[in-house]
Amino acid sequence: MAKMRIKKGDLVQVITGRKQDKGGDRGKQGKVIDVFPETQRVLVEGINRVTKHTRAGQTGNRTGGIVVVEAPIHVSNVALVDPETKKPTRVRMRTEQVERGGRTKTQRIRVAVRSGKDI
Repeated sequence: MAKMRIKKGDLVQVITGRKQDKGGDRGKQGKVIDVFPETQRVLVEGINRVTKHTRAGQTGNRTGGIVVVEAPIHVSNVALVDPETKKPTRVRMRTEQVERGGRTKTQRIRVAVRSGKDI
């Protein structure tokens, strides 16, 4: 299973799917709410909204009805937004040797391919 290069809290843009004028989400940007590495999916705020019919809870604390929630979207259908150009970009990893407490440690840093800046 490949490592996911998109993390919780990142700003991403949908790069595939139906166009916005046809009712789709392509081109929309949103913040990553949750990441599911085992299924290679991400939950993005305001993207892939679906209607769920919920049943009322037995204790009465949860009311039933129709609720609109976000559904997970595959990580290959979104791209990280470059913080400098505000356009979608691929992510590359760079390794650095960092010295901490007398020890050298290898640290992996995410880099935007479009601008070359650290993320």
